[in-house]
Amino acid sequence: MAEVDDAPVIVCGVPGSFARSVLAERHPALIEQVRDAFPWSPERHRALDALLRSSTEGVIEPLGPHAHDRERWDAWGAEYFGRSWFDVPFLWSESYFYRLLLEAVGYFGPGPWQGIDPFAPFKRAELRGSLVDDELAALDVLARRPVAERAAAYLQGSLWGNRADLSFTVGSRTADGGTDDGSDGSTEARSGEDPPPLVADDSEALWSLLPTGGSPGAARTVHVIADNSGRELIPDLVLIDHLLESGRADDVVLHVKPYPYYVSDATMTDVVDCARRLAQASGEAAEAGRRLWAAMGDGRLAVRAHGFFCAPFPYAEMPDELRRQFDGAALTIVKGDLNYRRLVGDRLWSPTTPFAGLTAHFPGPVAALRTLKSDVIVGLEPRTVARLEEAAGDGTGRAWRTSGTHGLVQVRT
Repeated sequence: MAEVDDAPVIVCGVPGSFARSVLAERHPALIEQVRDAFPWSPERHRALDALLRSSTEGVIEPLGPHAHDRERWDAWGAEYFGRSWFDVPFLWSESYFYRLLLEAVGYFGPGPWQGIDPFAPFKRAELRGSLVDDELAALDVLARRPVAERAAAYLQGSLWGNRADLSFTVGSRTADGGTDDGSDGSTEARSGEDPPPLVADDSEALWSLLPTGGSPGAARTVHVIADNSGRELIPDLVLIDHLLESGRADDVVLHVKPYPYYVSDATMTDVVDCARRLAQASGEAAEAGRRLWAAMGDGRLAVRAHGFFCAPFPYAEMPDELRRQFDGAALTIVKGDLNYRRLVGDRLWSPTTPFAGLTAHFPGPVAALRTLKSDVIVGLEPRTVARLEEAAGDGTGRAWRTSGTHGLVQVRT
């Protein structure tokens, strides 16, 4: 495994860095949009104002004395309280920001706002959008393709669906002062044009772990650690439906967040909403939706929500009871950018650091499907890195890491 001393932990204080832009620009804009999304009470408005001041100008403070998880966060943040948000690890500060945002809007109660997802209006608007209609209709065309081509398309759809990340669009303003439509360019891979390039593609290794028809013996279980809801979760569900229908998996476990997190991260409510959106469509989408609904009902598709998925730590520190769930799986598919950061460690690794070494801690075979929207990247060939840096055109050679225009499929068998 690579020496961690050679790969500094990412913090938010570096001028011009992606991490700093998230803390200094995206989070304040997000607070304002959450403020406008509901008719919050004066108490909630005051709490949002306090979070804005703290996260931009103040220092990190503990949760209030009545927070249900105060002791847990006191232990997790003991070395960070009293310090500037810009001086602590990015993964920790970003996670704690979202925990404080839920506190500010009264999500954990008691009170009338208990359990209200502050990001729900953004998620619902995305699901109602015409882009979802177009993408679901494309499944009818795809159904006429050979099975191997369909499988590849489902995998690509799940990967590039990661571009439809509301945290990139909620918290961003267009030139006319409105918000953009949440597409984040992800229709490129579905519009008949060539998809954006993959910087690493271990698709063949992924499929080799999941041959069609299965094999005699124990049931093959595939785990999927979800990332975003909406236009990312729908193609994830379509891929899961393919794994079950094709016999590549006997059962699938889908892991989601136990409560709202990082704007668009998927919860159980989002799984149900997306499955219903599929089932209420027509054609192939409706068939997939009905199969998924039935699979949840008979246990072939289980949905779980462990608290560690909202913890500010890499997967190397996952608790034993979660580790045991992944142990023995035919494959665990890890979706999205945040999960990738947690899988390999949120550090400025050399991009040629071997993926296998950094994921050796994970129990069982693991595959990462991700579009690149943060600085962390490993497992690339030197010539690929040279080509990307030369083409970046931003003066630093790093724009490709955070633009969402490149993707990867990386597998450790």
